[in-house]
Amino acid sequence: MAKPATQRPRVPSVGRLGLVEPAAATDLTRLGWDTDAHVELLWSLSRAPDADVALQTMTRLADALGNDWQQLDSALLKDRSLRGRLFAVIGSSLALGDHLVANPRSWHLLEGSATVPDAAALRRLFDDCIAEFGTAPATIMPKLRTLYRDQLLTLASRDLAPTVENEPVVAFSTVGEHLSDFADAALDAALKVAVATVCKEGTPAPRLAVIAMGKCGARELNYVSDVDVIFVGEQADSVTTRVAGEMMRLASDTFFEVDAALRPEGKQGALVRTLESHVAYYQRWAKTWEFQALMKARPAVGDAELGEQYIAALMPMVWTACEREDFVPEVQAMRRRVEALVPADVRGREIKLGTGGLRDVEFAVQLLQLVHGRTDDSLHVASTVAALAALGAGGYVGRDDAANLTASYEFLRLLEHRLQLQRLKRTHMLPPADDEEALRWLARAAHMRPDGTHDSLGVLREEIKRQNHRVSRLHAKLFYQPLLESVGPSVGLAPGLTPAAAERQLAALGYEGPQSALTHLSALVNQSGRRGRVQAVLLPRLLDWLSDSPDPDSGLLAYRRISEALSEQRWYLSTLRDESAVAKRLMHVLGTSAYVPELLMRAPEVIQQYADGPAGPKLLDIEPDVVARALIASTARHADPVRAIAAARTLRRRELARVASADLLGMLEVREVCGALTSVWVAVLQSALEAVIRANTPDDGVAPAKLAVIGMGRLGGGELGYGSDADVMFVCEANAGVEESRAVKWSVSVAEQIRTLLGTPSADPPLEVDANLRPEGRQGPLVRTLASYEAYYAQWAQPWEVQALLRAHRVAGDMDLGDRFLLMIDKTRYPAGGVSAEAVQEIRRIKARVDAERLPRGADPNTHTKLGRGGLADVEWTVQLLQLRYAHTVSSLHNTSTLETLDAIGAAELLAEDEVDLLRQAWLTATRARNALVLVRGKPTDQLPGPGRQLNAVAEAAGWHNDDGGEFLDNYLRVTRRAKAVALKVFGS
Repeated sequence: MAKPATQRPRVPSVGRLGLVEPAAATDLTRLGWDTDAHVELLWSLSRAPDADVALQTMTRLADALGNDWQQLDSALLKDRSLRGRLFAVIGSSLALGDHLVANPRSWHLLEGSATVPDAAALRRLFDDCIAEFGTAPATIMPKLRTLYRDQLLTLASRDLAPTVENEPVVAFSTVGEHLSDFADAALDAALKVAVATVCKEGTPAPRLAVIAMGKCGARELNYVSDVDVIFVGEQADSVTTRVAGEMMRLASDTFFEVDAALRPEGKQGALVRTLESHVAYYQRWAKTWEFQALMKARPAVGDAELGEQYIAALMPMVWTACEREDFVPEVQAMRRRVEALVPADVRGREIKLGTGGLRDVEFAVQLLQLVHGRTDDSLHVASTVAALAALGAGGYVGRDDAANLTASYEFLRLLEHRLQLQRLKRTHMLPPADDEEALRWLARAAHMRPDGTHDSLGVLREEIKRQNHRVSRLHAKLFYQPLLESVGPSVGLAPGLTPAAAERQLAALGYEGPQSALTHLSALVNQSGRRGRVQAVLLPRLLDWLSDSPDPDSGLLAYRRISEALSEQRWYLSTLRDESAVAKRLMHVLGTSAYVPELLMRAPEVIQQYADGPAGPKLLDIEPDVVARALIASTARHADPVRAIAAARTLRRRELARVASADLLGMLEVREVCGALTSVWVAVLQSALEAVIRANTPDDGVAPAKLAVIGMGRLGGGELGYGSDADVMFVCEANAGVEESRAVKWSVSVAEQIRTLLGTPSADPPLEVDANLRPEGRQGPLVRTLASYEAYYAQWAQPWEVQALLRAHRVAGDMDLGDRFLLMIDKTRYPAGGVSAEAVQEIRRIKARVDAERLPRGADPNTHTKLGRGGLADVEWTVQLLQLRYAHTVSSLHNTSTLETLDAIGAAELLAEDEVDLLRQAWLTATRARNALVLVRGKPTDQLPGPGRQLNAVAEAAGWHNDDGGEFLDNYLRVTRRAKAVALKVFGS
């Protein structure tokens, strides 16, 4: 039987090659690639990241080569490495494809070994170019640009080739080093042209050192990146400055953007300084971030001796920067600034500044170097990868963690390089999630291969998600795992940092008492059994979140106390482990507030409400009126008033913890907070009243009297804060057949019992019932009948008592009696002919006296939230004065709420709308601040603290957009100052 003839490979179809452009078949024919001889070449083309773009570039390159096209075509058929490099680079980079078309002979650079010159050879290439074409900028700079792009082309082809052919992968660090060498050679050439341009014949060239900073200084440069530099001159004269400026201009126009903004005083500072001037600046004025930047400083070009002197003079300052008094707040401010740079809608696409991105790695590594480099010279390295290796070798980071973080960092840098190569533009932004073609191109350019489960696009998506998650996880672990290892040998952890190193690291992370913090960590991770193991896993993330809070020391102590109190509750650690939102929110609350931790100790179930439910945070699932009804219902089950009020305290405690937590987490507006706090106070009063009445009702089941509780002040206005007492008055009415004297006596007994039972000392926030606004104040009877109140107000009411009645509202007890009381006092607070001019004048006199005498000794009148300038009293008295003057004609002023009355004042045009808004903003600002003071300090206070950690915490608790206490205080002073001007106008008119 005859042996079959060997079949030659057949030309694959356009579709099988991955070509989708309509002109693809025509382009193949134009190139002569539609023959059987080109089959292997075509399969190489199909593996290009974008085969269509590669084919289009090849047709343009063929046109540019003209008669020389056949030489390239023949070389491609013979040289598989050339095919791989060329197709990879033109299928990945539109810009380098354009460079090839403009310089078609440059394809020869990709033949053979395509060697990238070392640093010395590069300098010679650029020097030879200058020697051949001279130093006239118009002539030489285009030549140098072509030379620079040729080097990029060679390196990129080697870097990208594994995407097409089985070429060796170039290490990430090698790519960064080559790119830094390119930058050095380009800067050196630009400096030489600048010297020749500025220094005419007979003028000596200045001694000038160019210090590379940032990624160039660390020899880990991107394909497209600003090259940061600092200039050091022997003299800082006009000639030296002109040379530096001309070098920057030439290099920026030709190669890459050259940025000197890292110099002393930034863009406002002198471009060139002498070494002595640099040293003086860094000794006296430099900020922490400037020392952090110097960690990557490297003499690049220019006067080598001067550059080395610069490094020798400044580096000792870098490694003692962590001893500076403002080191921690400046580091925290840097983190906030970085996070604020990224808009929320693109944060997931930002591989540099987004969560789990490159900056997270770089910032963490540099901070650890600064903290421990003072005592360990092995950490004095510039590149991120080398620093991670040194941190791992020194025990400051786990070796596995260092290796994993390095792998994640190099992966993200690889994506950054591919994105920048496409158009040689500076970018760190991934394509949108719905742009599958762009993502598929990126996957192929980044060496992604199908894995049997996902295609290359799916592999890329999974890998990005995995790497971001790993960086986020290790970012926290990087700081805290070695700390835990240093205190946790009993749970099987390897030896970690020395005690001194652990204390330095905790101090740098914001802990003012690092020794105490280590004690707490030891207690947490050395718990027996499962609890200690889970804590060791949880704490790196928890401590990271705590370090972002205003007071991590107090937060860690609170976390330890809660953990010990809930040690037998299995749900507690499980919830923190499985619900990251719960853990993160809890750390923020604990690191901000002294008020909430005490509540959570006795109402721990609220921690579970920190989780997100189907409709949002569970903290918001319960409405205040539902809580109020539940509180009243639960106390009704107890015949003993003591037990009933204990039940009311339990539900109140839970509601206070819920409201305060939601408030601290920015989930509630100040009006909602005040409304919820008022609602729970009213429910407690109603429950206490019902419980005491039940206990004091005779056997016949009929109480001697009806009793109503009238809310006064902020309780009546529905605007209670965390530190507010309940201002009340009691009004009674004898039931049928009961003598009035007996009814009043019984009612007084009930009211006294309510005040006593609620005022009993407790671990909870106090329940103080204040009846001092009643007629005759403390000297008057605690309870009066409706007729007695009416007689008193008709004959004896003082102006201050009329003013106080403006906020009276029935809150508990017999609602009908309460409503009749309100109708009765309307005749006093809103008289038909208006309040007399004498009464108004008396109110003004009392206000002047309050301003002069009531402020506590030592209080700052500018920052006392209640009685200070433009504070709550100023706004409320202004509103009440307008009510006294106009409520008889403007019925909408019949309102006990300050804010709602302000709205009515504006609608009635009693004040200009902008003045109303100034008063409204002052009331809201002061109320937020007053509430925040209680949340932060754990007890009522009205005085804002001075600059420092506590003011920062108040700013955070008050919902300020950051924890910059100084900025918050400036805003408070501005708002209240403007409100005070309105108050003075009203009281003076």
